[in-house]
Amino acid sequence: MFSNNMKKIFLVLALIKSTNIIAQDSVKTHQVNFSAYVEVYYNYDFNKPANNNLPAFFYSYNRHNEFNLNLGFLKGSYNADRVRANLAIAAGTYMNANYAAETGVLKNIFEANAGVKISKKKNLWIDAGIFSSHIGFESAISKDCWTLTRSILAENSPYFESGAKITYISNNEKWLVSGLVLNGWQRIQKVNGNSALSYGTQLQYKPNSKILLNYSTFIGTDKPDTTRQWRYFHNLYGIFNVTGKIGIIAGFDIGTEQKAKGSSKMNTWYAPVLILKHAINSKWAVAVRGEYYYDRDEVIVASGTSNGFQTTGFSFNVDYAPVSKALIRLEARTLKSKDNIFAKKNGFINSNSFITASFAVSF
Repeated sequence: MFSNNMKKIFLVLALIKSTNIIAQDSVKTHQVNFSAYVEVYYNYDFNKPANNNLPAFFYSYNRHNEFNLNLGFLKGSYNADRVRANLAIAAGTYMNANYAAETGVLKNIFEANAGVKISKKKNLWIDAGIFSSHIGFESAISKDCWTLTRSILAENSPYFESGAKITYISNNEKWLVSGLVLNGWQRIQKVNGNSALSYGTQLQYKPNSKILLNYSTFIGTDKPDTTRQWRYFHNLYGIFNVTGKIGIIAGFDIGTEQKAKGSSKMNTWYAPVLILKHAINSKWAVAVRGEYYYDRDEVIVASGTSNGFQTTGFSFNVDYAPVSKALIRLEARTLKSKDNIFAKKNGFINSNSFITASFAVSF
């Protein structure tokens, strides 16, 4: 059941849609658009968890042996010459897991931001609100990603952020430079007792239509002032369209965090990932992924073992797009850890395998 606040928000989105034609006819440079996305899935975990939850470091497609909604949202957007805004209301197991720390209606805000262009001649914008993360090549929207499920590094770095950012895109659209002031590491509301803001940067270069290079950073803390530990994070990736049908994504994350407040000693974690994709034709595509996540000091993923979280993963997925607005996907995935961290009926083992299927429609 939706709350009264949710019902009001959906009514506003419907009214935005109804004004679409009027807005475009009266002022040609103004556009109001309405869109939606729905993705349902079935996931089978061969370890058969008793509570039907996948391991805690998964925040998408994280329910076992049931059909469920991963993500569904309604979005209204407004774009003019020097003003823009977006509002998207969402539900699903993705929202339940990633927005668990938020309160009230904030648990259902997928996106809510407004921006103004501050230069008449340059593509220079200031945006504020809740928006997609500047970190990583994977988003919450599966149809925009090369693999059905997200990589471990994507699941354990921000999907969304709240704050303000300034973004510049060069006239030839080869360069993007952005600076951000944020409420924290995937936070809408700051942690109680934390008076510090966090910061981020993004530098992106597209020399041609086949290559995209990205470097993003995060500096901040998600701890109260009494136990504050500063975190320094770097995200690098490249997307290479080798041919019209073959593509490669190579990514690498590395982060450090103070061992204790005021300490000069740091805990370090890192994660490389490689994805290869082959588009067989306009309807069929396959992709393979290899990844590794090292977090011995358990900064991001708690394992409670002597070697911390050190896990290797492989996956293979097949995609079928019967029409342009629909995507059917099937993926097999296996993980292996240095320690016995995966729960099974009679204890813990060092491996875990899954089969996931999804059906996404966007309009």
